[in-house]
Amino acid sequence: MWSHQHIIVCTALSFVISAEGLIQVFGYEGRDVKFSCHYDQGYKDSEKYFCKNHCGSSDVLITTKQKNKGKYSITDDKNNRIVTVTISDLQSRDAGKYKCGVTRWFIDTYSEVKLHIKEDRCCNTVNKTQSIEEGSVTISCPYDSQSVNKLKFLCRGNRPSTCRQQAVINSSNTQNGRFRLSDDRKSKIFTVTISSLNLKDSGSYLCGVQRNSGFDVFSAVELKVKAKLFCLESYHISGIEGRPVTLQCPNSGQHDNKKFLCKGDQHNNCTDMMENQTKFKLLNVSSICFSVIITELEAADAGTYYCGSDSQLRFIKIQLAVVSPNKTSSVAPTSSAEQVTSQPSSHKSDVSLFYILPAVFALLLILTFVLLLVLKYKSRIKQVDGINGNVLNSADSNVEMRINDVYDLQEDVVYMNSSTPNILNHDNNDIYNNIL
Repeated sequence: MWSHQHIIVCTALSFVISAEGLIQVFGYEGRDVKFSCHYDQGYKDSEKYFCKNHCGSSDVLITTKQKNKGKYSITDDKNNRIVTVTISDLQSRDAGKYKCGVTRWFIDTYSEVKLHIKEDRCCNTVNKTQSIEEGSVTISCPYDSQSVNKLKFLCRGNRPSTCRQQAVINSSNTQNGRFRLSDDRKSKIFTVTISSLNLKDSGSYLCGVQRNSGFDVFSAVELKVKAKLFCLESYHISGIEGRPVTLQCPNSGQHDNKKFLCKGDQHNNCTDMMENQTKFKLLNVSSICFSVIITELEAADAGTYYCGSDSQLRFIKIQLAVVSPNKTSSVAPTSSAEQVTSQPSSHKSDVSLFYILPAVFALLLILTFVLLLVLKYKSRIKQVDGINGNVLNSADSNVEMRINDVYDLQEDVVYMNSSTPNILNHDNNDIYNNIL
């Protein structure tokens, strides 16, 4: 017959309790469960089997002659009189009552098994904590009064089924590299401190307390390790005295973090400037940055500033220079955020051109006027030559000399001054009078 010995069997993925013939088995969905059933002497060669519900012929799931059938497997250790059953890929519908049976001539004997199944995840509530790279963090894990003397442990991930076996530290070994566990039994809280944090430490953790009956108890923690960004970014900016200037600052994205702008040589020892909300105005706040406008710059505003949304996690260093308005021409911009107006360096040459260009224009006008006069008088002379050609051929030598003089004047007219028109008019009249 089946013995009714008290048996407790722990496996990596399940928990088994047997008392007074009832074996309690606890497993997680998607995982495997393994449990053992003892039998008395005299039944080594008898067939053993595993069945469900009332164990009718249709309820038998597997026998020792089959060894493996679907998701079930069975082995018989005849020397120790132990039958071991494994159920793979547990589903919620697998929960219920089973029996380990031994075939006999008249009435088979059984030992009852009750299988409990739970989702392999935790938990509905997650405690969040954060720290910075190269720093440390302490994770607090509360427990109830029944667990004071129980094993406590911490593991990575969110799978309760393997947490205890894969724990990074437990209360039996309170120091493991960067992990240290402390148990305050009076306050019923155990803590795990992780030192020398790196970015890979970010992720999900489970605080676990072992239970000898039933499922282990867990609480979930989400750890975020942020990169150490001390003065990783910095820039220089110049502004004009009496005018506004805008400073760009990083935002960590946490709504509850206070935005700050302080002035001083050290980020951890500087004067808060945001208290003066009239002169320093916060605007354009987004998840990654925000702006601070200094409304009217003064010479005393020049210096070193630090701004951000968390003085330990993310901030930048800004060097602000203040330029007098009458010296802006000698200031060169030092960053893309600068807005400094300067006069051109070629001011003197522009002044010279202001006087030279009108003079050149006037000279061109005079030359054009003279050229027009020359063309006009050439036309008139040709008309005189055409009308009086016959008369000139029969004139005396004095008239011929006068006409030659006109041709001479025609060749040299480009050299005449502004009085030339009067002279030509006078000589032409003399010519016409002599001809008549």
